[in-house]
Amino acid sequence: MSPPSIETRHLTKTFGKFTAVNSLDLKIEGAKCVGFLGPNGAGKTTTLKMLTDMIFPTGGECLIDGLSVRADRKKALEVCGVLIETPEIYPSLTPYQALEMVADLRDMPVAEQKIRIPAALEEVKMSDWTHKKVGRFSKGMKQRINIASTLVHDPEILILDEPATGLDPRGMAEVRDIVRGLKRRDRLIFMSSHILPEVTDVCDEVALIDKGKLLFYDTLDNVTSRFSRGQSATDATFVQPVGDPATSARISALPNVTRIEVLDPKRVRLWLSGGPDEHAGTLRALVGLDLGLVSFQESKSALEEIYLEQVARGD
Repeated sequence: MSPPSIETRHLTKTFGKFTAVNSLDLKIEGAKCVGFLGPNGAGKTTTLKMLTDMIFPTGGECLIDGLSVRADRKKALEVCGVLIETPEIYPSLTPYQALEMVADLRDMPVAEQKIRIPAALEEVKMSDWTHKKVGRFSKGMKQRINIASTLVHDPEILILDEPATGLDPRGMAEVRDIVRGLKRRDRLIFMSSHILPEVTDVCDEVALIDKGKLLFYDTLDNVTSRFSRGQSATDATFVQPVGDPATSARISALPNVTRIEVLDPKRVRLWLSGGPDEHAGTLRALVGLDLGLVSFQESKSALEEIYLEQVARGD
């Protein structure tokens, strides 16, 4: 059995004189989570809508598992679970009833529904709310039901359009945790987002789009290495203040440190050359400064800097 795949070939969409997606070539294969990253208006949702045949391309084509979405829509999309934007759920329904509607639309036998609906609710951690009315739910809880609706038929491919957008911090964290759980089921997850922590926390690879054009597609590690010119950004936090020039100079002089940035009085970002062995040496040297090192970890904002730089180049 071949691995799940999503592919766009010269995919283009114009609205009058405006080009929303511009000859997009992207091929994703295998069970993993891929972040489809870009600023608002970059063409992410338009691309996902063409992938799922909600709108038609002006040019090019979309393929799911090698099947053309336009030529064989039903067969191509039957392996997919799709959540585009944020659909509303009838407030008088329970989660079970809402998922029954989805299952009925897919012509799922009742016996199979009785197995798959509880399983889908379990995956999104809503089993305790199975028979409560959705109208009483928070926005985050409703979004979990929306995600569950994509799982009813146990798809091998999930296409999610900014699943955490509009949620409060708790709701966003819950959605990220759910997506991490979905990865354990050997699915291909293609998730659009403009929220960088969401991508760095849950995705294995990232594709950056801006103004309808693909800027890059690679693993997070390769992207960081490639655009950081072989250096890695690491954040270090201390008990003692380290922002004064003398202390900053001591840190800058440590092995493998190419430059530093003081983030606040007790936290600095280090750009390090070399690999894990060299970075371990830098860590030992930092401890030796007796500044009360509290943490030493890869910077979560490394992708943010790359993102902003690449988007700015396209302006």
